[in-house]
Amino acid sequence: MGAIPSGEAEKALTLIPLEAAGLTLFILALAAGIFATVFSLPGTVLILVASFLYALFTGFEPIGFRVLAVLAILSIAAETGEFVLGMLGAARFGASRKAFWVSLGGGLLGAFLLAPLMFGAGALLGMFVGSFAGMLAAEVLRQRRIKPALRAAWGALLGTAAGILFKGLCALAMTVIVLMKIYS
Repeated sequence: MGAIPSGEAEKALTLIPLEAAGLTLFILALAAGIFATVFSLPGTVLILVASFLYALFTGFEPIGFRVLAVLAILSIAAETGEFVLGMLGAARFGASRKAFWVSLGGGLLGAFLLAPLMFGAGALLGMFVGSFAGMLAAEVLRQRRIKPALRAAWGALLGTAAGILFKGLCALAMTVIVLMKIYS
């Protein structure tokens, strides 16, 4: 094979401004997806939708249907895994189902209330504090004893953290897969 003439090589590496803007928005959407998983939001779904739109706009050239199927499987696994790990963590330490749902609501409320703190990073703290407080309150009301209630609240906290870690790793894997397909 012969060498590519220098004019064609420069043309192949140059993006028009609209392509550069689209790629930049796509990469920002991937980063937002990873960031959203930290706050227990469906960041993997954002990554999947952004990847589908990128594939649609590029004619499914770098990202094909197989890659989209893998991303969909990872997204479903991440969202399900986060929920299951949170539930298992709470159940492992003796929490009731009702307390789990109260913990989930407390985490959402805490994230919403503390989101303005620390430029939005307070939402993460609020999610953990709200989840812990919700579980603790529900279990104290159910069991009328503080020690088993604290144990269940600790389990909910550990389960939530494990779920977020799992979901974050899935989001990171999805992003790496997509970027490797684009830049390979």
